[in-house]
Amino acid sequence: MNKKIAILYNSKAGKGKAVRLIVWLQAELNERRLQFEIFSDRWPTELDSYTDAWIVGGDGTLNYFINKYPHCKLPLFIYRGGTGNDFAWKLYGNKKPEDCLQVAIEASAKKVDAGTCNGRFFVNGVGIGFDGEIVRSMQADKFLFRGHSAYYAAVLRKIFSFREAEVKIQTQEISWRMYAFMVTIANGSRYGGGFLVAPDAQVDDGRFDIVVIPKISLMQRLSLLPGADKGKHLRIATTTRSGSVIVNADKIIAAHLDGEAIESDNFEIDILPGKFLFRY
Repeated sequence: MNKKIAILYNSKAGKGKAVRLIVWLQAELNERRLQFEIFSDRWPTELDSYTDAWIVGGDGTLNYFINKYPHCKLPLFIYRGGTGNDFAWKLYGNKKPEDCLQVAIEASAKKVDAGTCNGRFFVNGVGIGFDGEIVRSMQADKFLFRGHSAYYAAVLRKIFSFREAEVKIQTQEISWRMYAFMVTIANGSRYGGGFLVAPDAQVDDGRFDIVVIPKISLMQRLSLLPGADKGKHLRIATTTRSGSVIVNADKIIAAHLDGEAIESDNFEIDILPGKFLFRY
């Protein structure tokens, strides 16, 4: 079957990175005589006339896509056109754009898990507590830089003042109550453009990797930073795997879904095994 590709992007993603990728993709696909249509900030209401959908942007753009097209059954591909690109990294590592193009055209489509949190879809993960506060801070403030550097700078700004909330964490198997520094419900492995929060998480195993860091001292917080991009924080974390989790807090707290800020005192999170198809 001949391909007809819908290419959807966010013109503001990656401070122009997505736009530069679109220009390159257009030239490459024209050279290969592949049929495609490009959509910028006005995306179509449905994608039924296409064989594939390619998303050019970061985790936020991908999150927007899956919530706009929650029933999409087309094979998807995500190009690293944002600032964090953590889910794209999980699927494609650090492949160059030309290698990614070959994967997007030739690879078979595989099922990838997704999740819901309070009725909203996500694919990379949910962060509650400190990392939610970091995302809220980044979206509220104006940074001269983006991605891993901006995330790290926000961490340094918040690490001294953050106060833990008391939470109750319930899965199908266990229940905890504690003051928690950070609660991560991960489908992918990485947040913030390089922080390896859940190194062993898999996108097709039908379970979340749940990583909980309890209330810790300031010195412990500071000691976590140098190794967070290598997963060394796990030495003080409690971990488990489950297909569903409920987190109740004693107050409204910050969280994020795929890097998009939210807040609540109750988070109901469920796995959706094999929800979407990705070429990888």
